[in-house]
Amino acid sequence: MSIDSFESKINTAVNLIKSSNNTIVLTGAGISTPSGIPDFRSAGSGLWEIADPMDIISLTTFLQNPVSFFSWLHPFAKKIQQANPNAAHQMLAKLKAEKQITHIITQNIDDLHATAGSIEVIELHGNVKYWECLSGHPIEKNKTIFSNYCESGKPPICPKCSRMLKPAIVLFEEALPKQAWEEAVNAAKQCQLMIVIGSSLVVGPANELPYLALQNRAKLIIITLSDTPIDTYADVVIHEDVETTLSEIGKSLGIQ
Repeated sequence: MSIDSFESKINTAVNLIKSSNNTIVLTGAGISTPSGIPDFRSAGSGLWEIADPMDIISLTTFLQNPVSFFSWLHPFAKKIQQANPNAAHQMLAKLKAEKQITHIITQNIDDLHATAGSIEVIELHGNVKYWECLSGHPIEKNKTIFSNYCESGKPPICPKCSRMLKPAIVLFEEALPKQAWEEAVNAAKQCQLMIVIGSSLVVGPANELPYLALQNRAKLIIITLSDTPIDTYADVVIHEDVETTLSEIGKSLGIQ
Protein backbone atom coordinates (compact mmCIF):
# COMPACT_ATOMS: atom_id res chain seq x y z
CA MET A 1 0.00 0.00 0.00
CA SER A 2 1.40 3.39 -0.94
CA ILE A 3 1.75 6.19 1.58
CA ASP A 4 -0.84 8.26 -0.30
CA SER A 5 -3.31 5.39 -0.28
CA PHE A 6 -2.77 4.81 3.44
CA GLU A 7 -3.23 8.51 4.19
CA SER A 8 -6.37 8.62 2.07
CA LYS A 9 -7.86 5.69 3.93
CA ILE A 10 -6.98 7.23 7.28
CA ASN A 11 -8.72 10.45 6.24
CA THR A 12 -11.81 8.54 5.15
CA ALA A 13 -11.88 6.59 8.41
CA VAL A 14 -11.51 9.76 10.47
CA ASN A 15 -14.34 11.46 8.57
CA LEU A 16 -16.59 8.48 9.21
CA ILE A 17 -15.81 8.61 12.93
CA LYS A 18 -16.48 12.35 13.05
CA SER A 19 -19.82 11.85 11.30
CA SER A 20 -21.00 9.10 13.64
CA ASN A 21 -22.85 9.60 16.90
CA ASN A 22 -22.61 5.93 17.84
CA THR A 23 -19.39 4.15 16.92
CA ILE A 24 -18.60 0.68 18.24
CA VAL A 25 -15.47 -1.43 17.95
CA LEU A 26 -15.05 -5.19 17.54
CA THR A 27 -11.55 -6.52 18.21
CA GLY A 28 -9.92 -9.86 17.58
CA ALA A 29 -6.56 -11.52 18.20
CA GLY A 30 -4.74 -9.25 15.76
CA ILE A 31 -4.91 -6.31 18.14
CA SER A 32 -2.94 -8.27 20.75
CA THR A 33 -0.23 -9.84 18.59
CA PRO A 34 1.95 -6.69 18.93
CA SER A 35 1.82 -7.36 22.69
CA GLY A 36 3.37 -10.79 22.15
CA ILE A 37 0.20 -12.88 22.32
CA PRO A 38 -0.03 -15.27 19.36
CA ASP A 39 -3.19 -15.44 17.32
CA PHE A 40 -4.71 -18.67 16.04
CA ARG A 41 -4.03 -18.59 12.33
CA SER A 42 -0.77 -16.78 11.49
CA ALA A 43 1.68 -18.99 9.60
CA GLY A 44 4.54 -20.16 11.80
CA SER A 45 3.16 -18.76 15.04
CA GLY A 46 -0.58 -19.38 15.11
CA LEU A 47 -1.93 -21.47 17.96
CA TRP A 48 -3.81 -23.68 15.52
CA GLU A 49 -0.46 -24.83 14.17
CA ILE A 50 0.48 -26.04 17.64
CA ALA A 51 -2.74 -27.92 18.38
CA ASP A 52 -6.10 -28.59 16.81
CA PRO A 53 -8.42 -26.42 18.92
CA MET A 54 -11.22 -28.97 18.71
CA ASP A 55 -8.90 -31.53 20.30
CA ILE A 56 -7.50 -29.31 23.05
CA ILE A 57 -9.53 -26.15 23.62
CA SER A 58 -12.84 -27.88 24.19
CA LEU A 59 -15.09 -28.60 27.14
CA THR A 60 -14.74 -32.32 26.47
CA THR A 61 -10.95 -32.16 26.80
CA PHE A 62 -11.18 -30.07 29.95
CA LEU A 63 -13.49 -32.64 31.52
CA GLN A 64 -11.95 -35.86 30.20
CA ASN A 65 -8.29 -35.00 29.63
CA PRO A 66 -7.44 -32.04 31.86
CA VAL A 67 -3.71 -32.79 31.66
CA SER A 68 -3.73 -32.03 27.93
CA PHE A 69 -5.90 -28.99 28.42
CA PHE A 70 -3.76 -27.41 31.12
CA SER A 71 -0.53 -28.35 29.33
CA TRP A 72 -1.73 -26.31 26.37
CA LEU A 73 -3.12 -23.48 28.50
CA HIS A 74 -0.12 -22.83 30.74
CA PRO A 75 2.38 -21.42 28.20
CA PHE A 76 -0.41 -19.36 26.61
CA ALA A 77 -1.45 -18.03 30.03
CA LYS A 78 2.17 -17.11 30.79
CA LYS A 79 2.32 -15.04 27.60
CA ILE A 80 -0.83 -13.22 28.65
CA GLN A 81 0.54 -12.64 32.16
CA GLN A 82 3.70 -11.09 30.72
CA ALA A 83 1.92 -9.01 28.07
CA ASN A 84 1.26 -5.29 28.28
CA PRO A 85 -1.32 -3.27 26.35
CA ASN A 86 0.09 -1.89 23.13
CA ALA A 87 -0.55 1.42 21.40
CA ALA A 88 -3.72 0.10 19.78
CA HIS A 89 -5.29 -0.90 23.10
CA GLN A 90 -4.25 2.41 24.60
CA MET A 91 -5.69 4.46 21.75
CA LEU A 92 -9.03 2.67 21.98
CA ALA A 93 -9.14 3.43 25.70
CA LYS A 94 -8.54 7.11 24.91
CA LEU A 95 -11.14 7.15 22.14
CA LYS A 96 -13.69 5.60 24.50
CA ALA A 97 -12.82 8.07 27.26
CA GLU A 98 -13.29 10.90 24.75
CA LYS A 99 -16.65 9.38 23.72
CA GLN A 100 -15.51 8.89 20.15
CA ILE A 101 -16.59 5.26 20.56
CA THR A 102 -19.43 3.94 22.71
CA HIS A 103 -18.68 0.23 23.02
CA ILE A 104 -15.66 -2.05 22.78
CA ILE A 105 -16.58 -5.65 22.01
CA THR A 106 -13.73 -8.15 22.02
CA GLN A 107 -13.21 -11.76 21.06
CA ASN A 108 -10.01 -11.76 23.11
CA ILE A 109 -9.60 -13.32 26.54
CA ASP A 110 -6.40 -11.50 27.51
CA ASP A 111 -7.84 -8.59 29.57
CA LEU A 112 -5.60 -6.08 27.75
CA HIS A 113 -8.42 -3.65 26.93
CA ALA A 114 -9.25 -3.30 30.62
CA THR A 115 -5.58 -3.09 31.56
CA ALA A 116 -5.21 -0.23 29.06
CA GLY A 117 -8.02 1.62 30.83
CA SER A 118 -11.10 0.78 28.79
CA ILE A 119 -14.20 0.55 30.97
CA GLU A 120 -17.13 -1.86 30.50
CA VAL A 121 -15.58 -3.95 27.73
CA ILE A 122 -17.94 -6.59 26.32
CA GLU A 123 -15.90 -9.82 26.47
CA LEU A 124 -17.60 -12.29 24.14
CA HIS A 125 -15.24 -15.17 24.90
CA GLY A 126 -14.67 -14.50 28.57
CA ASN A 127 -11.49 -13.60 30.45
CA VAL A 128 -8.71 -16.08 31.21
CA LYS A 129 -7.72 -14.19 34.34
CA TYR A 130 -10.95 -15.22 36.07
CA TRP A 131 -11.98 -18.75 37.02
CA GLU A 132 -15.17 -20.66 37.73
CA CYS A 133 -16.36 -23.83 39.41
CA LEU A 134 -18.48 -26.07 37.19
CA SER A 135 -20.31 -27.29 40.29
CA GLY A 136 -21.59 -23.75 40.75
CA HIS A 137 -19.63 -22.72 43.84
CA PRO A 138 -18.91 -18.97 43.80
CA ILE A 139 -15.29 -18.07 43.08
CA GLU A 140 -14.05 -14.63 44.07
CA LYS A 141 -13.49 -12.52 40.97
CA ASN A 142 -9.87 -11.53 41.39
CA LYS A 143 -6.73 -12.36 39.44
CA THR A 144 -4.85 -14.16 42.23
CA ILE A 145 -5.86 -17.61 41.00
CA PHE A 146 -4.58 -16.79 37.52
CA SER A 147 -1.26 -15.46 38.86
CA ASN A 148 -0.76 -18.52 41.05
CA TYR A 149 -1.52 -20.84 38.14
CA CYS A 150 0.95 -19.03 35.88
CA GLU A 151 3.67 -19.34 38.48
CA SER A 152 3.08 -22.95 39.55
CA GLY A 153 1.50 -24.53 36.49
CA LYS A 154 -0.80 -26.46 38.83
CA PRO A 155 -4.51 -26.40 37.96
CA PRO A 156 -6.41 -24.52 40.68
CA ILE A 157 -8.89 -26.41 42.85
CA CYS A 158 -12.26 -25.28 44.17
CA PRO A 159 -12.00 -24.98 47.97
CA LYS A 160 -15.61 -26.20 48.38
CA CYS A 161 -15.78 -29.30 46.17
CA SER A 162 -12.13 -29.98 45.25
CA ARG A 163 -12.94 -30.04 41.53
CA MET A 164 -10.50 -28.35 39.17
CA LEU A 165 -11.51 -24.80 38.40
CA LYS A 166 -12.09 -23.85 34.79
CA PRO A 167 -10.80 -20.58 33.34
CA ALA A 168 -13.78 -18.32 32.69
CA ILE A 169 -13.39 -18.51 28.91
CA VAL A 170 -15.64 -19.91 26.22
CA LEU A 171 -14.34 -23.28 25.06
CA PHE A 172 -15.45 -25.12 21.96
CA GLU A 173 -18.80 -26.81 22.73
CA GLU A 174 -19.82 -23.91 24.98
CA ALA A 175 -22.20 -21.05 24.26
CA LEU A 176 -21.19 -17.43 24.57
CA PRO A 177 -22.16 -15.67 27.81
CA LYS A 178 -25.79 -14.65 27.33
CA GLN A 179 -25.48 -11.12 28.73
CA ALA A 180 -22.33 -10.29 26.77
CA TRP A 181 -23.83 -11.59 23.52
CA GLU A 182 -27.08 -9.68 24.01
CA GLU A 183 -25.17 -6.48 24.74
CA ALA A 184 -23.03 -6.96 21.63
CA VAL A 185 -26.05 -7.65 19.41
CA ASN A 186 -27.89 -4.59 20.71
CA ALA A 187 -24.82 -2.42 20.18
CA ALA A 188 -24.38 -3.72 16.62
CA LYS A 189 -28.03 -3.11 15.75
CA GLN A 190 -27.97 0.45 17.09
CA CYS A 191 -24.59 1.72 15.91
CA GLN A 192 -23.96 4.15 13.08
CA LEU A 193 -20.39 2.94 12.55
CA MET A 194 -18.59 -0.29 13.38
CA ILE A 195 -14.80 -0.57 13.38
CA VAL A 196 -13.43 -4.12 13.18
CA ILE A 197 -9.83 -4.36 14.38
CA GLY A 198 -7.57 -7.39 14.19
CA SER A 199 -10.26 -9.95 13.42
CA SER A 200 -10.42 -12.27 10.42
CA LEU A 201 -14.21 -12.50 10.95
CA VAL A 202 -14.35 -16.26 10.45
CA VAL A 203 -15.25 -17.30 14.02
CA GLY A 204 -18.92 -17.32 14.83
CA PRO A 205 -21.11 -16.08 16.20
CA ALA A 206 -19.00 -12.93 16.65
CA ASN A 207 -18.62 -12.63 12.88
CA GLU A 208 -22.38 -12.03 12.65
CA LEU A 209 -22.07 -8.64 14.35
CA PRO A 210 -20.83 -6.65 11.32
CA TYR A 211 -23.74 -8.01 9.27
CA LEU A 212 -26.17 -6.84 11.95
CA ALA A 213 -24.58 -3.39 11.80
CA LEU A 214 -24.79 -3.30 8.00
CA GLN A 215 -28.45 -4.31 8.11
CA ASN A 216 -28.98 -1.18 10.22
CA ARG A 217 -27.28 0.86 7.43
CA ALA A 218 -24.22 1.41 9.61
CA LYS A 219 -20.88 2.23 8.03
CA LEU A 220 -18.03 -0.27 8.40
CA ILE A 221 -14.27 0.16 8.81
CA ILE A 222 -11.99 -2.91 8.83
CA ILE A 223 -8.43 -2.67 10.13
CA THR A 224 -6.60 -5.98 9.96
CA LEU A 225 -3.62 -7.51 8.17
CA SER A 226 -5.59 -10.36 6.59
CA ASP A 227 -8.52 -10.33 4.20
CA THR A 228 -11.96 -10.93 5.67
CA PRO A 229 -15.13 -12.37 4.10
CA ILE A 230 -16.80 -8.99 4.50
CA ASP A 231 -14.13 -6.68 3.01
CA THR A 232 -16.26 -5.89 -0.05
CA TYR A 233 -19.04 -4.53 2.18
CA ALA A 234 -16.76 -2.19 4.13
CA ASP A 235 -16.50 1.53 3.51
CA VAL A 236 -12.79 1.43 4.34
CA VAL A 237 -10.41 -1.55 4.54
CA ILE A 238 -6.92 -0.93 5.93
CA HIS A 239 -4.60 -3.93 5.75
CA GLU A 240 -1.88 -2.35 7.86
CA ASP A 241 -0.37 -2.60 11.33
CA VAL A 242 -3.06 -1.91 13.94
CA GLU A 243 -0.82 0.17 16.21
CA THR A 244 0.29 2.47 13.39
CA THR A 245 -3.21 2.76 11.97
CA LEU A 246 -4.94 3.59 15.24
CA SER A 247 -2.19 6.01 16.22
CA GLU A 248 -2.70 7.89 12.94
CA ILE A 249 -6.45 7.91 13.39
CA GLY A 250 -6.08 9.23 16.94
CA LYS A 251 -3.63 11.89 15.84
CA SER A 252 -6.05 13.09 13.14
CA LEU A 253 -8.79 13.28 15.77
CA GLY A 254 -6.53 15.29 18.06
CA ILE A 255 -6.01 12.42 20.50
CA GLN A 256 -2.47 11.18 21.23
